[in-house]
Amino acid sequence: MSNDIFEKCTKFTAARDLQAAGMYPYFKRVETVQSPVVKIDGKEKIVLCSNNYLGLADHPKVIEGAVAAAKQYGTSCTGSRFVNGTNDLHEKVERKFAKFVGKEAAILFTTGHHSNLGAISSLVGKGEFVITDKLDHASIIDGCRLSFGGEMLRFRHNDMADLERQLAKVQSKGTSALIVVDGIFSMEGDIAKFPEISALAKKYGARVYVDEAHSLGVLGKNGKGTGEYFNMEPEVDVLMATASKSLASIGGFIASRSEVINYIKHTARSLIFTAALPPACVGAIDVALDILQDEPERRAKLWENTNKMKEGFQSLGFDTRTSESPIIPITVGEDMKAFQMCAMLFEEGIFASPIVSPAVPEGQAIIRTSYMATHTDEQLEMILDKFEKVSKQLGIIPGGNTRSKSKKKSSYNINNKRWNFSFSNNKFASATKRWFKNLWSNK
Repeated sequence: MSNDIFEKCTKFTAARDLQAAGMYPYFKRVETVQSPVVKIDGKEKIVLCSNNYLGLADHPKVIEGAVAAAKQYGTSCTGSRFVNGTNDLHEKVERKFAKFVGKEAAILFTTGHHSNLGAISSLVGKGEFVITDKLDHASIIDGCRLSFGGEMLRFRHNDMADLERQLAKVQSKGTSALIVVDGIFSMEGDIAKFPEISALAKKYGARVYVDEAHSLGVLGKNGKGTGEYFNMEPEVDVLMATASKSLASIGGFIASRSEVINYIKHTARSLIFTAALPPACVGAIDVALDILQDEPERRAKLWENTNKMKEGFQSLGFDTRTSESPIIPITVGEDMKAFQMCAMLFEEGIFASPIVSPAVPEGQAIIRTSYMATHTDEQLEMILDKFEKVSKQLGIIPGGNTRSKSKKKSSYNINNKRWNFSFSNNKFASATKRWFKNLWSNK
């Protein structure tokens, strides 16, 4: 065993091996605004891996809001919210968000990840339990890990019998529990069974915390999220939402009863010991919240695009799992095939992301696709054409006539030397699996 702490860095070769094989899909250098089409290395790509659901990241009014805030407050708050970093714009946006989602109060963190870290670790103390869905976001798991003295239990994804088993275990110990679930699950695209979760919480005296990162602006008549979608807004005890998706900025909100927010505000380490969200980001959120409410047609278009793509993929023979949202996973199979498919799509002009084990079960790798209100019909048709073309080459769906009317010969042939390798026994498959196992451990 080496005594050099850097030895593991030298041995980490998975990323370099993927790069050498031309299949590295991460840290792409985007050179333009985050819109349905971006430029990467000077070439245009249709974006399928963004969470810009309402298409506000390049909205002129949102940009003006960011600029105006920077002009008034400068570029930085230069300290934490706890000390000198809170300004009146932070508090204005907190009040606006709390009113929008129907809660007494809200607190704004610097990131969504910080929100979950701070709120969960604050609320779950010694001798108490936090119960999470096994497919909850990694930030939720990290928040549970930081809970000093609290214990984490997990239930099978959307399995209410398993949730009740865990709640009964907590009840037998005579202590309290917080159930934490995603509203929309970030990889599967399905929705938490909130009515059943809420009923079980009441039966066992637990509280319910919903992470609305992917459901704010998406679910519900007014885009308020899971509670509104099920007409059960008051049953959400704690609501968390990021500002980096539908709100086109960065940051994270926690909203709840006034005394709960006051407690988190004075105990959350990820709020107290990090710098406040910069004014420009808060200014963007302020305007984006208005547009979210004033332009419901954006949400309507988002769902029109979502339904078109789900129907299109399924008609071609793709497995879209249990998706019921603008997140539509496309089942590929083996991990290395997912990396290859993304590389092939990228050269066809489609920027998508592979999700491999253990983020998903072994042998069930996916291409995670997500849609915006601002994707055009022409772009969506091209996406379907390219997915069909590449997937038939890889044997993911049956061959035959394609949707595309283009006579252009494919850039790829599965028998080409470049792509001719064994998916299950190539030189870097095992190293890649180890990398992701470490990254996604306990996810």
